[in-house]
Amino acid sequence: MIDLSACQVTAAGRWGGLSWRLYNVLVQPQLILPLLAALIAAPRAFSGWRFHRQTSLVGVGLLLAYLMMMTPLAARLGDRGLAVLIAADDGQPADAIVVLGRGHEFRPSRVQVAADLWQQQRAPLIFASGRGDALEISQMLEAAGVPPAAIEGEPCSATTNENAEFTAALLEPQGVKRLILVTDSPHMARSVWTFRSLGFEVVPHVSPMPQELDRHRQRFLVFREWGGLISYGLMGRYFARQVPEPSFSTSLTPLISRQLIRIGFP
Repeated sequence: MIDLSACQVTAAGRWGGLSWRLYNVLVQPQLILPLLAALIAAPRAFSGWRFHRQTSLVGVGLLLAYLMMMTPLAARLGDRGLAVLIAADDGQPADAIVVLGRGHEFRPSRVQVAADLWQQQRAPLIFASGRGDALEISQMLEAAGVPPAAIEGEPCSATTNENAEFTAALLEPQGVKRLILVTDSPHMARSVWTFRSLGFEVVPHVSPMPQELDRHRQRFLVFREWGGLISYGLMGRYFARQVPEPSFSTSLTPLISRQLIRIGFP
């Protein structure tokens, strides 16, 4: 596991943190609805202002969009649209199982899925990726019975793109080519395409959404992922590209080698 002290917060990482804070605000209708109502009503007090009518119309449009995102039908359609972009797990072995962090609520289901895949001898190595998640996931995997020698990871990445870049920087030099990628269904399409752009053959394996995540938060998570999917496409992150040099040492302890990839399972 990369030493956490070697990690640096990048501009992309700061934006990733900001986007999650924005998400946490948007899932609070008791806060958003009064703000939108004020945006619609307040310009009427400034009727002499040139753009008062346009501002109110913007507020109406945002309110309608927000109310639409709160509906179960829109969320189901959005979720199904993301799901059809994901191929089924083909059940074949891989070089590594990569578990993406998503916060504490998502860890238990991902750890269970990854541990089950390892017990099924789908891959000899589990690699945890994500700032604020990788170390905790590794500890939970050990508690689930996975030996420390079969667990690696990096605790530096703060975005999906950094998940892919840092994982590639650490695993590709060791000959790892085929991955089983573990994350939730809304996040999977963007993750698979980003990892593939860096040369990996990726097998998606969806982990369940946490039960403690209420339906309201799940709905907004779906629309957040549609925004991420489109923005990554506009930034060209799905096209084949070179793996950039990370800001930390790429030496793994213990060193992953082809011998490790070829060892048998307990």
